[in-house]
Amino acid sequence: MADSPTDVLVVGAGIVGLATADALQLRLPGIGVTVLEKELEVAAHQTGHNSGVLHAGIYYTPGSRKADLAVSGIESMVDFCVDNAIPHDRCGKLVVATTPDEAHRLEILAERAGANGVAVSRLSPEAAQELEPDVACVAALHVPSTGRADFVGVANELARRITSRGGSIRTGVECRRAAVVDGNWLVDTSDEPVRARYLLGCAGLHSDRVARRSGTDPAARIIPFRGEYLDVTGPSADLVRGLIYPVADPRLPFLGVHLTRGLDGQVHAGPNAVLALSREGYRWRDASARDLAESLSWPGSLRLAGRYWRVGLAESARSLSTRRFAASAQELVPGLDPADFARATSGVRAQAVDVRGNLLDDFHLVGGDMSLHVINAPSPAATAALEIGKLVADQVAVDLPRRAS
Repeated sequence: MADSPTDVLVVGAGIVGLATADALQLRLPGIGVTVLEKELEVAAHQTGHNSGVLHAGIYYTPGSRKADLAVSGIESMVDFCVDNAIPHDRCGKLVVATTPDEAHRLEILAERAGANGVAVSRLSPEAAQELEPDVACVAALHVPSTGRADFVGVANELARRITSRGGSIRTGVECRRAAVVDGNWLVDTSDEPVRARYLLGCAGLHSDRVARRSGTDPAARIIPFRGEYLDVTGPSADLVRGLIYPVADPRLPFLGVHLTRGLDGQVHAGPNAVLALSREGYRWRDASARDLAESLSWPGSLRLAGRYWRVGLAESARSLSTRRFAASAQELVPGLDPADFARATSGVRAQAVDVRGNLLDDFHLVGGDMSLHVINAPSPAATAALEIGKLVADQVAVDLPRRAS
């Protein structure tokens, strides 16, 4: 039999789940919080497999959750890193246009940045080369507030804070079915069952499944996209000082192949974006018949493929050819040598797709009976994690007294 109920059960110990648990403890002192994580450590998936970039908020639709939470979130995250001695910086980045058409899109991006309250500078090619001497462009934007952070370090510090206040983080425990029994959630797990007054789903790659297993329709399906990276080594690495981005394709939620120098000094090119054959498919050979069947059977997947099949073929071809991949990076820095590129660790993006085949562009939260599920939280979720946590904690603070009355 399950123990006495905890107040809130959080499913998922990525940076969003941990930030939410931390925010709950700050918002409602003394609240009982339990976090379940199926892996043996926190931050095992999206948090531990991203580029480590702190996004300033220039890409997102003004007034959207992504725009508002990224802009406030980067400041919160930097403050958190400062307060807890977590490696980070504000190195800035260049967004470069390599054609006249891209230069026009760059102007639209600059206007969107201004609408979101993010300061940017328009640069000539010569001014851009003062920051990145080997870049090639016809125009550029400089975004000085962009930075880098050790998100795994942030997650570990959040976990420490949660347990220091009496919260529980149970790793190696998978959440299965959940139902309301006698006014509380009864959650079946791979270990002992758990009872809770309130259920919060922050399960990333499995967020839609957690919602469905608890009786909530997420109105979308998580389709996993693998983001592949290449290491840039040798003399080519010396051609990249910081962060160099292309002008993103406005049709897609991905930012295109860019060049990033991490806090450790390592330079990466990527990501390429291809359909992953498993929700945790970090390599082509990582395949799950169940995951693939779920992806392909979702009506929205076929509609999405019909809309973007040319893009998908191009991304797949680049995935299979290091030379093609390097050529995309050479559009930004022509002096890069393909011989200096090598396969690196990939990430998997948990992208929610609705039944009409639309890629959900904003953070997507779905409420249920005594529950709330964060269904879509891809980039810039790491940057905005502390603000997402506050948003969710505020909602729980409203719900819990009402449910208890």
